[in-house]
Amino acid sequence: MNKSALLIACFLLAACGEKLPPPDAASSGPKLVKAMTVGAGPSQADVSPPVGGSEPGLRAWGGNKVGADSSSNQTASENRYSGEVRARYESQLAFRVGGKIVARLVDAGARVKAGQPLARLDPADLQLTAVQAEANRSLAAAELQRTQELKAKNFVSQAALDAKVSTAQSATAQAQLAKNQADYTTLVADTTGVVVAVLAEPGQVVAAGQGVFRVARDGEREVAINLPEAHIAGLKVGAGGTAQLWADATDKVYRVVLRELAPAADPATRTFAARVTLDAAPADLPLGLTATVSFARQEKQPLVVPLAALLQQGAGERGAAVWVIGADHTVSQRAVEIERYSDAGAVLKSGLNAGEQIVAAGAFKLVAGEKVRIAVP
Repeated sequence: MNKSALLIACFLLAACGEKLPPPDAASSGPKLVKAMTVGAGPSQADVSPPVGGSEPGLRAWGGNKVGADSSSNQTASENRYSGEVRARYESQLAFRVGGKIVARLVDAGARVKAGQPLARLDPADLQLTAVQAEANRSLAAAELQRTQELKAKNFVSQAALDAKVSTAQSATAQAQLAKNQADYTTLVADTTGVVVAVLAEPGQVVAAGQGVFRVARDGEREVAINLPEAHIAGLKVGAGGTAQLWADATDKVYRVVLRELAPAADPATRTFAARVTLDAAPADLPLGLTATVSFARQEKQPLVVPLAALLQQGAGERGAAVWVIGADHTVSQRAVEIERYSDAGAVLKSGLNAGEQIVAAGAFKLVAGEKVRIAVP
């Protein structure tokens, strides 16, 4: 048993005595590194080739490209908002006098023309007021005539005549005012358009100025949207975008321009009301259609790098650096300034540009000017 064990040990020692490869043979050639492309979205990480493209079969490390800060949701190239098609001008029509509505002549959705009657009030009281005012005017005119005749014979003073003249003029004005108010019992459309809402019904007593109809004028069409407070910083009045109507089977794209942006947020929804004008929209485009409005993102996307890619060369956030991979696969050190730290890594303030490729891990093992190979995932 001992002889067999001794024989096996001799064979092992002979095998160990064979010549071994040089210690640096396994590590000869460029070092293998994990690389990331700055500014690429995570969903595109596995499709971009490495810089230079010199070695077939090698590409950037999949799923780990550096992109926007994930906590700020900056991956999309545009913001989209749902809205409703409205007329450029909408008027709320009301009676100029108060009274009881006795007739409503149009319904919601009806097309109306300028001067067309829409509703009527009970005219009885206002007609009586007009009759009374006319009687007062006639009396004042008769008294003025008698006073003028007496003044011609010097039976009354000039002051008395002036008082009668003033009274007659006031009575004439009151009579005309009462006549006008009697005419105001019929509500007419002031422009051509569409009745979009009926706000009062027959039998209802309304005050002067209380809305009865809302009429949308023919002409320009707009989309009313609401913007969250996080998006208004990148939008200004005059900004261009696109819009699509949900009901349009052809998926036609309209050009839009931001015409109006509310200066204050709605207290309930905390959003900012906005209006965008539809360019070349048909004049008969139905109101109330749902539309999707898109605006390109205006803000600059923050760049985030993993902590393993950083080299600390000094104290503070200005002492950090990264290895940048050149077109010939050589690395060079570049200082970067860190703005803040997030769960995704370090958010950079300056130092790198979108599209550049950096070493994502093992930065402390490299030296300037060294060639590297990019690992395949």
